[in-house]
Amino acid sequence: MDKLGVSIIMPSLNEERNVLAAITDTLKAFEEFEIRGEIIVINDGSTDRTEAVVKEAMAKDNRIRLITHDAPEGIGASFWDGVRNAKGDIVTMLPGDNENDPWETLQYYRLLEHVDMVIPFVFNREVRSLFRNALSYLYRFIINTTFLVNFNYTNGTILYRKSILDELTVSSTGFFFQTDILIRSAKRGYLFAEVPYRLNMRSSGKSKAVSFPSLMKVIDGYLTLVKDIYFSKKGPGSKKFAEGSLTEKRHGTREHI
Repeated sequence: MDKLGVSIIMPSLNEERNVLAAITDTLKAFEEFEIRGEIIVINDGSTDRTEAVVKEAMAKDNRIRLITHDAPEGIGASFWDGVRNAKGDIVTMLPGDNENDPWETLQYYRLLEHVDMVIPFVFNREVRSLFRNALSYLYRFIINTTFLVNFNYTNGTILYRKSILDELTVSSTGFFFQTDILIRSAKRGYLFAEVPYRLNMRSSGKSKAVSFPSLMKVIDGYLTLVKDIYFSKKGPGSKKFAEGSLTEKRHGTREHI
């Protein structure tokens, strides 16, 4: 695992008060776990000093990179933009709001010696409002029931082997993107592990996940996934596993058994 690098994709929309802390905490986690990593900050059309703050940090550490969108494109689009530019063999997303502790995610880095995805789920749900938790429960129930899976959480800071992302031909660009990747990959048969992680409280601002535009994109992504899984002749995708994936090595062939 020492030969592998980690690319942290950090979408940031008007996070001038939080993004530096998110970057600093991630760099500290790299050092603690002896990870060769990079941070790709996606400045998603911010109108505050987010870009300036990141550039100041870049001047002090060459592990930080910046991609700027002229206008907001959404968290899913930001993630895929980061994936296309990532140099690491492992990819995960840590939003620039600093709500997610990088230590909580990267402590599971070496599990990728055994699986192709590590899926964290929140165990301290009390840091979120009753409404947010109820919404999360309903969302999880709909996803698990529809696609016959049993995930504890689908929107966290998931560690992916980059090769399985590179082969996906469909990419959701809204808040549904993590669920979309997980369902497609699980239906393909990729190995994964679910692990508990602790969520921080935001130090400033409020989450952009719960909004009417976000809900519309989630619904659109959900309907597209239902169509692809149940009504497409190709089903969940190719019959081959990504080259270099642990699932491929476990089966001893790139073809499904």
